[in-house]
Amino acid sequence: MEAVTQFVLYVVVGGIATVVEWACFWVFNRWMHYTLATALAFVVSTFANWLAGRILVFKESDQSLVSELAKIYGASVAGLLMNLAIMWVAVEQFGVKEMIAKIIATGIVFFWNFLIRKLLIYRS
Repeated sequence: MEAVTQFVLYVVVGGIATVVEWACFWVFNRWMHYTLATALAFVVSTFANWLAGRILVFKESDQSLVSELAKIYGASVAGLLMNLAIMWVAVEQFGVKEMIAKIIATGIVFFWNFLIRKLLIYRS
């Protein structure tokens, strides 16, 4: 699949995962600190991202399910750390509201997620 087509489809996948992540964050943040809410929402949305991405974008993977998910979650740890760092800086250092900080962090980490999948996990 052509890289541009993959990226466009990944934007759709990212949109699905983003809705899942923001909804989970919004719910979790009502009952727990924003850092824990961010981590839990990220775990749930990473699975949604993997599932939608596998169905729409990276269909041709010949990896075992366990191996593929391990790579996805392994790569996502860096994305989660980036997400938490951005959230902390925005909220604690600049006084940005948690949900706005979450939106900013998601936008930045989105590109990391695509690149790591394209260049490392699903490289041809």
